[in-house]
This record gives sequence, structure tokens and C-alpha cells, in this order.
Amino acid sequence: MKLDVVDSERCVGCQCCMFACSRRQGYAGLSRSCIGVKSVGGISRGFTINVCRACVNPPCERVCPTKALVPQQGGGVKLIETKCIGCGNCKEACVVGAVFMDSKNRPMICIHCGYCTKYCPYGVLALKKETTNAD
Repeated sequence: MKLDVVDSERCVGCQCCMFACSRRQGYAGLSRSCIGVKSVGGISRGFTINVCRACVNPPCERVCPTKALVPQQGGGVKLIETKCIGCGNCKEACVVGAVFMDSKNRPMICIHCGYCTKYCPYGVLALKKETTNAD
């Protein structure tokens, strides 16, 4: 399963998905969100939703010097926090800017759990079954 942005035109920038992501991890606020919602010029211009695209051959994993990012079946990565040295190479390598850093300079990357989808009032996000097409 993969988290997918179904229709970014529906997004009103409420950040409910971001709050839900942080809450799933036991935090309040937006500081631990693995999703980014940004305005591209106000309500009339819309918003961008930035989330891991679950690359099959993730560039973030390839540049990790300690192998702290482990590729997952179907795409994406999972962080082994004890191996992470906080170098930030993964953030720099992500071509879509979907690696966010926490206060300890550790990467926060969507694990495609789908928790956020329940809290999006406009149906912008959905957990979808992976197709067999290569990325």
C-alpha cells in the first residue's frame, strides 16, 4: 500500500493530515509530521502536499552512510533510528523534498500507514494498492 495524493486541487491547507501524522507518533503540533502542506500563493492559488512517493530504488537510502534507511517491499524506506547519525544526506538526495528532519536532525519519512487519510476532510489523500508498473 502507498499513500497517494488523490487530488491536490481539493486541499484547503487545513493541515489535518499533518496533525494526524504527528499525533500517530505521540506528538502534538506539526513538529513530527512526515507530510508537508504548503501554500503556493494563498487559497486562490492552492496548496502542495509533499509526501514520500515510495520510490522502488530510493535515492535517500542509497546515500545513507550508515544504512539507517532500509528499503521496504513495494517502495519507500523505514528508518532504523539507532543507526542514524543525522548527516542529512537523505534530505538532500530526495528529489521531491519529502524527507523532513526532526529536532535531533533525524529524518522523518512517511511509512505509508494511511493514518492521515482518516483525518483529511476533503479526500485529498488515499492509501492505494501498489501497481506493478515501475516508478
